[in-house]
Amino acid sequence: MRGLVAQRAVSAVLSVLGLVAAFVLTTVTPARAGENVFVEVTPNSAQAGTRVSIRAGCDNNNDRQAQVTSDAFGRVMLRPDNGFLTGAVTVPGNKAPGDYPVNLDCANGNTASTMLTVLNMAQPSKGPATGGGGTADDGRGSGSLLLVGGLVAVAVVAGVTARRRTGSRV
Repeated sequence: MRGLVAQRAVSAVLSVLGLVAAFVLTTVTPARAGENVFVEVTPNSAQAGTRVSIRAGCDNNNDRQAQVTSDAFGRVMLRPDNGFLTGAVTVPGNKAPGDYPVNLDCANGNTASTMLTVLNMAQPSKGPATGGGGTADDGRGSGSLLLVGGLVAVAVVAGVTARRRTGSRV
């Protein structure tokens, strides 16, 4: 009986993981080197004053530099890197929040664009005085201890339930 319960639990976990993997694979299709013309900004929503990474492709011409321009950060030269064109830039701290086009100009005349959303959220100078909280990390790993304790409790309940079921059939 325990084997059946464990088998069903493993089957359920694998089913959920399969669904998550299928969702990720159908919603995110990463670009491959030399395959098309594109530009990506990571993260595509960034706080003013933070650094963003840029990755691009200029079809089969990723061995030459390309230029990216945006009102969010100005001009950046991308350099060849493992089949892609890459670079990084810091969004100025005083940049107004909003959506900014990011435009790629390849050496061969190809172009692409994407959007960068600049956030300018006020940063609190000090967090609220709310106390430590029952599950706050005190530096001794108590959060991990709570997680392990919870998992042990679930395992014990599952074992007792399985034992009761097998005991009632005798």
